[in-house]
Amino acid sequence: MLDIKNDKTDTQTFEMTGQCPFGGDSIGGALGTPPALSDWYPDRLKVEQLHHNGPQANPLGDDFDYAAAFNRIDYPVLKQDIKSFLTSTVAWWPSDYGNYGPQMVRMAWHAAGTYRIADGRGGAGEALQRFAPLSSWWDNGNTDKSRRLLWPIKQKYGSALSWGDLMVLTGNCALEIMGFPTYGFGGGRRDAWEADTSTYWGPEVWNPKDVSSFDSMVTRNKRWRGRNGDADYDLENPLAATHQALIYVNPEGPYANGDPMGSARDIRISFSRMAMNDEETVALIAGGHAFGKSHGMVPAKDIGPPPEIAPIEAMGLGWHNPEGTGFGEYTMTNGIEGSWTPDPTKWDNAYLENLFKYEWVQTKSPAGALQWIPADQAAPRTPDAHIPGKTDALMMMTTDIALKVDPAYRAVCEKFLNDFDAFTQAFSKSWYKLTHRDMGPRERYLGPEKRNEDGLLWQDPIPPLDHDTIGVAEIHALKRAILATDISVSDLVFTAFSAAATYRNSDKRGGANGGRLALAPQKDWAVNQRTIPVISALQNIMANFNGKQSAGIRVSLADLIVLGGCAAVEKAAADSGIVALVPFTPGRRDATQESTDIEMFTWLKPVVDGFRNYIDDEFQSMTHNVSPEEMFLDKAQLLALTAPEWVALVGGLRVMGANHDGSSHGTFTERVGVLSNDFFTVLTSMEYEWKKVDEKGMTFSLDDRTTGEPRFKATRNDLVFGSNSQLRAVSEVYAGSDGHTRFVKDFVRVWDKVMMLDRYDIRVSAAS
Repeated sequence: MLDIKNDKTDTQTFEMTGQCPFGGDSIGGALGTPPALSDWYPDRLKVEQLHHNGPQANPLGDDFDYAAAFNRIDYPVLKQDIKSFLTSTVAWWPSDYGNYGPQMVRMAWHAAGTYRIADGRGGAGEALQRFAPLSSWWDNGNTDKSRRLLWPIKQKYGSALSWGDLMVLTGNCALEIMGFPTYGFGGGRRDAWEADTSTYWGPEVWNPKDVSSFDSMVTRNKRWRGRNGDADYDLENPLAATHQALIYVNPEGPYANGDPMGSARDIRISFSRMAMNDEETVALIAGGHAFGKSHGMVPAKDIGPPPEIAPIEAMGLGWHNPEGTGFGEYTMTNGIEGSWTPDPTKWDNAYLENLFKYEWVQTKSPAGALQWIPADQAAPRTPDAHIPGKTDALMMMTTDIALKVDPAYRAVCEKFLNDFDAFTQAFSKSWYKLTHRDMGPRERYLGPEKRNEDGLLWQDPIPPLDHDTIGVAEIHALKRAILATDISVSDLVFTAFSAAATYRNSDKRGGANGGRLALAPQKDWAVNQRTIPVISALQNIMANFNGKQSAGIRVSLADLIVLGGCAAVEKAAADSGIVALVPFTPGRRDATQESTDIEMFTWLKPVVDGFRNYIDDEFQSMTHNVSPEEMFLDKAQLLALTAPEWVALVGGLRVMGANHDGSSHGTFTERVGVLSNDFFTVLTSMEYEWKKVDEKGMTFSLDDRTTGEPRFKATRNDLVFGSNSQLRAVSEVYAGSDGHTRFVKDFVRVWDKVMMLDRYDIRVSAAS
């Protein structure tokens, strides 16, 4: 999560520096608002981000069963309602070509297109396009009109249809009415209820009051390393968009320079960060640009502010256009004007045919944006979207020409040119991936059009359960067998947590289910090397157990890894004097290496994992200002933890010796492997003082104030629970004389939560 800072006006000169991955949560007094806490203390750890979008913000309440409500919808009627609307027109925002389809495809695409593989954030899943900052990004111009046009349908179906599902389904319906066969649709997106203030969208500062500042902001892009075309040219992690306030890339080329080859490089980096390969990238661009038009009739400087800061009487609609009617033939969106094909509401191959048949020359739109038109005056024209009898020249963007000049993209285009059926299938499957990539396991999908086949590797498929799961008797027997080995409590806890800790609540990927801790790439990660002998021993137990069963009962390695951790926690609690039964729910299945996309799973590899006191060597060698504890907070958020859960989980992992390398950093106890509250009593004690061991302040020594004798060692990922005021307040609860029993109970509860984060098969079964 590094910030690439450009502190010069020369857009080709870059300097590496650092930035907190949670930047941009406040514009402070710059717009005349009172300074926020983060303005006064910019380096403060923002623990409150763990409680974002909490139950207090949800008007439906925690007990609302969205799956049940969605399944009661008459789905064919819903689709017909949407399709009937798409071919209508509304006076306050008339449709292009008498068809809202292209406009709604763009809305759905931009909602889903914010997804990024690095941290799983973004996507259409929570309908965050409704809230700042996404709602007011320049690239989302007039998507506010699209959602407002859909309000009568949303109002009709109420809470049974989320905005996230409605937007994506409308995109599908739009494609269908224009003759395109969609691959399927899975409902199940749960809406957020407040703005996302924690996701890091980039280091650039942009004044949204001044729409024209978008141009200068683009030229001051700070997220790139190297020059376009250099070997080290790359985009700051975890970002995927090439510019602030864009979904993918600048349609006019890098820094609006009109360079198609440079644009191709940007496209490849951006789309790969959004989990798309070259064929999927071409399919999406060529397929999406088969429909509709781009709008650029009015200069950006004349357009009003975005929705988030529009006048109150605008009622949430932004980008007021003062020219003419402000819509229709006067519409302004991204500044480029025109259509790609002669029939913008029909699925055909005209986009690729025109791209390759004609030579294209640069020109400028009425708004002043760079675009391309055919050099051949005899090239077909497209009917005007609003003025009867008027025709307009075809248009291509620099990003379109990029597909023609880049050799790899050109090869894919030529394949699609020669095989329209292959193009249709590729776009259909790529669109399905685009709009569902952030939803996680197929068990979360709802509705009659969801796809259940195993061939979609990006869904991280896990085979269906084909055997009886272990019951109470077998669970007890397996616990005894595990504890009878020479595997320590520390190793069992570490291994179970390592399997579960890959989970990301952002896109619901990872977790213990599937047993992928034993497969590449996870088994080869440095942070997981301690698990190798444990997995080997558990595999032996599994083979012995399954070999003796004749009644169809089997135990998976995934279940056995979690069960081993649960047994170890129970023993650790008993050794501390407290009897605790740790919940265990069987039914996990083991994936295969063939069903595991190594490249995509590599993105789950931790750079910093404070839970296991791990910091990657690459992170330590980089020059930046992102602290390990900020990355630790990011990981806690991806595990969907509250602040008290975060504190309890770490305190338990530390005293049970769950550091990745078996070190004593942060253990703060002489009884490693016992579930005591020693971590908290030592952390809050004033009998000792902490001293830096290294110049950077990454490791520390706890010395006796009286004798100077060193007692314990720690990292920043340990001391943050005593230095941060909010985390210390929780730590003090567990350090109190009455805190031990509460701590064990809370640790068991959060342990079970983490082990079950990926069990959507259980949640769906319970809901149905």
